[in-house]
Amino acid sequence: MSHPLPPAVQSMTMLAAAVLVHDRAEGRVLLLRRGPRAKFAPGEWDLPVGKCDPGEPVAAAAVRELREETGLVVEESSLRIAHVLHAARGAEAPNGFLTVIFLTETWSGEARNVEPAKHSEVRWADTDALPDDMVFRSDRVIERCLGGEVGLTQLGWA
Repeated sequence: MSHPLPPAVQSMTMLAAAVLVHDRAEGRVLLLRRGPRAKFAPGEWDLPVGKCDPGEPVAAAAVRELREETGLVVEESSLRIAHVLHAARGAEAPNGFLTVIFLTETWSGEARNVEPAKHSEVRWADTDALPDDMVFRSDRVIERCLGGEVGLTQLGWA
């Protein structure tokens, strides 16, 4: 059952963290396919991403979300800011969201679908052949992250 958010929370921008896990040696990145009941972009490929808990630093959220969704473990010290995505609104963020995308090339564990109720698949994708049915594919976010220059994408602003 969904509960309405208090007015003070409804007016806030949602903060989220995503992790681009790059296996440079194999030329691949880790992707999740969003489940068929996802509120945003069902069935599309995405990075491991999630909302920050209240009072949680964004880098800690990135580490937590990656582990919760894929089983991979990273140290905060291995994360580099690769991109910032700021949208005017989102499926669960009527007042917009800010997603900090971190890049890491160091992790431990084997990637697996830890949350099958949320994601239908977890897989490595070749960086030269990313799926077309990907969240923010038209904005080339992954390619921009791998390009080495920290970038900014703003969506839905007048």
